[in-house]
This record gives sequence, structure tokens and C-alpha cells, in this order.
Amino acid sequence: MDAERSDLDRSAAAPLYLQIAESLRREILGHDLPPGSALPSESDLQHRFGVARSVVRQAIARLAEDGLVHRHQGRPSVVAPQPEHRRLVQRATGMFDQFARTGRRLSTRIDAIEHDVPPPEALAFLRTRDALRLERLRSIDGEPLSYVRTWLPRGRVPELTADELTDASLHKLLSSRFGLRPVSGRRQVRAVAADERLATALEVPPGTPLLLLEGETVDQHGNPLEWFTTWHRADKVVFDIDVTDGAELLSLDPAGARPAEEPPVGDEIARARDLVAELGRILG
Repeated sequence: MDAERSDLDRSAAAPLYLQIAESLRREILGHDLPPGSALPSESDLQHRFGVARSVVRQAIARLAEDGLVHRHQGRPSVVAPQPEHRRLVQRATGMFDQFARTGRRLSTRIDAIEHDVPPPEALAFLRTRDALRLERLRSIDGEPLSYVRTWLPRGRVPELTADELTDASLHKLLSSRFGLRPVSGRRQVRAVAADERLATALEVPPGTPLLLLEGETVDQHGNPLEWFTTWHRADKVVFDIDVTDGAELLSLDPAGARPAEEPPVGDEIARARDLVAELGRILG
């Protein structure tokens, strides 16, 4: 690799591991590291960037989190095949922001932005009938990936327009324009069949299996911010699930269930496996 690409700005605010991840990201997206190829070894990357092994491992972990590489115990990390698009379903950040971190830009078409009464589940969460229904089609390179229906409390987003949401991140707009920062919520995953409308929007035959991600998000003050339903093309989008013993655990409870406390990690793993098995049966 050339010296310029290997140089790091050690006076910059960005941590070294993020600079390394960005350098490798450019090589992956530019096909200097094509899909299926192995990343340089940790020791080679140490020598190339002049950093500790722990910093290299942080950089590779970031690339893996963004779906650009696959890590395997005892084997080199490998560049992930494209165009398999991956998203972490337990993150509060939306699809636009997660994909932006991979270097891929989502385009967004606004199909509707209207004053409407939300359905019962969204109404119970938002606690207002005065809501805004936002419908968007998300695509990459002209290929539809997902259709999103979002309900927002209309009084909290006055004069929100389709123009400012086209090819933009809703969450970034909520934060920058209205001071409403999405911080947490609940997510549910189901496998469903595409009806006529979704099939047309996503350019798939009616009845095609879709991955449905539905959930609610609260802002930094704990107030209801959005209720959303997103239908993903199962042949293009992969859901990544992190199961850890930290604070960010994936909840797979049926809609409406509210446990008194977080389940043990072992139960969480078993439930994640059950979900994968269920999706496999439906999609197979």
C-alpha cells in the first residue's frame, strides 16, 4: 500500500481505529480489496499503520459491525460479498445512518406525508390522534430495499416537508431542526408476505417473503417520538443481531409484551436462535 494511504493524522479528533477503518473501507468499496478476499493480517496492519494490535482489532470490529467484513475465529477476516446489505436491528439509529457508515448512500423517495390518525398500536404509544404519516421508499443504486411507514406526533414536527426528507435521514433532521434526538426504543421482527402495494413498490412478485421490522422510539427526554413499520426485501437485506451481557440487548417479545426486567443472556440467545429458525422455515 502507498505511504499516503497508510498515514494517520495523530492530531485529529477522530480516534486512530476509526481512521484505519475508514482507510480499509475505501479499499473495500473501491475494490482494492474485492469481496471474498482476506484482509491483511493484524500484524501487517500494525506495521502498516504503526499502531498497537488492539487498535487494529477495534478497526476490524467496526468494519464487521458495518457489514463490510466477516470475522471468523482463528482465521483471517474476509471482505463480505456485495450487495448484501446489513443492518443492526437493535440500534436506535435508522437505516439511512447505518448504511451511510458503510459508505453506501441510500436514496429516499417520499410517497406520502399526511395528517392522519395512527393505528391502535401507534396511537397507544404516541398518545395522540394528531399524527403525521410518512411513507418512504429506500433504494441503493436504483434498486428498492425497503418501504417505511413512520408515525410522528404532528405537534412536535411542525411544517415538516417532503423536500427536506428526500434522500435524507429522518433522525438527523429530527435532531438538527427540532432538537429531538432518537435514543432508545423497542424493535420486533417478523416474516410477512408482500401484498400488491408492497410488491409494486419493492419490485417483487406478490407473496414474496419480506422481513418486517416494527418498533417505537423515544427521544432524549423519554417522550414518544416515532412509531415505524419497515418492510425489507429478504433477498437484499440481512439483519445482524448482537447478543451481549451489556445494556443493549435485543428484545424479541411479541407485540405489546413488556417484561418487568431484562431476561438473562442465555434466554436471549435461545430466543434469537428461535427467531432465526422461524424465519428460515418461512423464507425457505
